[in-house]
Amino acid sequence: MRMYDIIQKKRDGKELSTEEINFFINGYSKGEIPDYQASALLMAIYLKKMNKRETVDLTNAMVNSGETVDLSLIEGIKVDKHSTGGVGDKVTLALGPMVAACGLPFAKMSGRGLGHTGGTLDKLESIKGLRTEFSREEFISTVNKVKLCICSQTANITPADKKLYALRDVTATVDNISLIASSVMSKKIAAGSNAIVLDVKVGSGAFMKELDDAFLLAEEMVGIGNSVGRETVAIISNMDEPLGYAVGNSIEVIEAINTLQGNGPEDFVELCLTLGSMLLVLGKKAENMNYGREMLVQVIDNGSAYNKLLEFVEAQGGDVNYIRNTELLPKASNKFEILSDCDGYIKSIDAEEIGKCALALGAGRETKESNIDLAAGIILNKKVDDKVNKGDVLAYLLYNDPDKAKGIDTKLKNAIKIGDKNKEKKKLIYGIVDSDGVKRM
Repeated sequence: MRMYDIIQKKRDGKELSTEEINFFINGYSKGEIPDYQASALLMAIYLKKMNKRETVDLTNAMVNSGETVDLSLIEGIKVDKHSTGGVGDKVTLALGPMVAACGLPFAKMSGRGLGHTGGTLDKLESIKGLRTEFSREEFISTVNKVKLCICSQTANITPADKKLYALRDVTATVDNISLIASSVMSKKIAAGSNAIVLDVKVGSGAFMKELDDAFLLAEEMVGIGNSVGRETVAIISNMDEPLGYAVGNSIEVIEAINTLQGNGPEDFVELCLTLGSMLLVLGKKAENMNYGREMLVQVIDNGSAYNKLLEFVEAQGGDVNYIRNTELLPKASNKFEILSDCDGYIKSIDAEEIGKCALALGAGRETKESNIDLAAGIILNKKVDDKVNKGDVLAYLLYNDPDKAKGIDTKLKNAIKIGDKNKEKKKLIYGIVDSDGVKRM
């Protein structure tokens, strides 16, 4: 078998066999296939696409390129959640304790962020002493004890995906549905959970900008998960404006803590309840999503979700005083108010631009080597459809480095459009994709 023939076959729009896909992934993982040939095949896939069988085979080949995590020693059905990424997306920080407080094992391996803010692990490291590096035995033991553990993904999981993603990133072949779906699902499948809920974002601050594309991606990922025996459901959610009010690291931790104490932003709480109720259904803890929602509301109201956060932080070596007193979390030395120039209503908030502003302040990393300022970020004071008067505070810039803040006030103000009230009410959830098909809302 020759790589040349595989490239030519896909270039001509033909279907690759399982053996050909395995040959490519195995050879590239071992360094036997050079980057220039891998790049050529990626571009052929990008242009000619893959069918569902090819995409499943590509996913399985990447899973088999490294280790898989055996979670069979964890009692009960293990669940996981994945977001395709957004602005202000701190869902895992609140969702994990919520479902764990309902007795459902939430076993999650997360990554670090590359973009406007840090990833879940970066945000958690705002808490002094909190560990995210665990051996497999420690991971399993912690989930059995606490029903919750969030740790870093081992380097030996899906090494082929890591190599391919780095190559896609520099060859303009990232935004292909088969390549995205196989990348996401290979990591989720290798991580070992029984059931997976996908939060597929759509809008200005999401990877998928168009609703139809988001549904196509969701269908592809759900199909892959279910084809390998992992019960998988996708929720399509709005990312035209940031989720909640906080966009940063330590400030997103604070917003998650507030949510577990019953004081969360409406859209953030609603998304957590939607994703969490689906997890409870898949984990056989709730008969339906309505019952699951009632369970989640109850664990917030009775304080057990917040207490589960404290238990989780302590189990992972963190200082729980940082949860009890959020003033201890990293705090920016400068706070600048962005004021409204007119009366009206918030018509739109460009999530992508808000994310770029947060990145410029130091809240994210442009390269893997970049350092994150855990205190930097943006706190919105208004959301879409809110009434605004001239002089009202629209948002706060939080930063430590004044040089990084230069010009950000203008960019952020331009990202918030004020005018007449929108005729249609904004929508948070656009639909659900499961094994029965697509349900648009």
